[in-house]
Amino acid sequence: MTKPLALVFYEELLPGSQLVNRLQDLGYRVQTVVQLGELLTAAEKEKPMVLLMDLKAASGDIAGAIRQIKSGPQTSHLPILAFTGKKNRELQKSATAAGASLVAFDDAILKQLPQLLEQVLQVD
Repeated sequence: MTKPLALVFYEELLPGSQLVNRLQDLGYRVQTVVQLGELLTAAEKEKPMVLLMDLKAASGDIAGAIRQIKSGPQTSHLPILAFTGKKNRELQKSATAAGASLVAFDDAILKQLPQLLEQVLQVD
């Protein structure tokens, strides 16, 4: 049986690389995207089960990227688990408004990843 695919966008090495390792430990295949402009194309092509996004990116409009993914016909169903620091309230709000399924704090995401994935993957 094929392992589920998680697409992970991050620019900062930590917690990005740790998140990749944790997902692999949980039985996911992982593909990383480090260029925000490549995110939609990767999501359309690879058809992941879930997308994890670091909101602290210097390369562009994260909320715009989330909005683009959630409005695309091939990607609108894709659950998005976003993460950022506790102090980044504006990033949290903009990600939620753009369509992120769940926003978590980056200092807790590794410890709580199984529960967060279960929550974000729940089908209504």
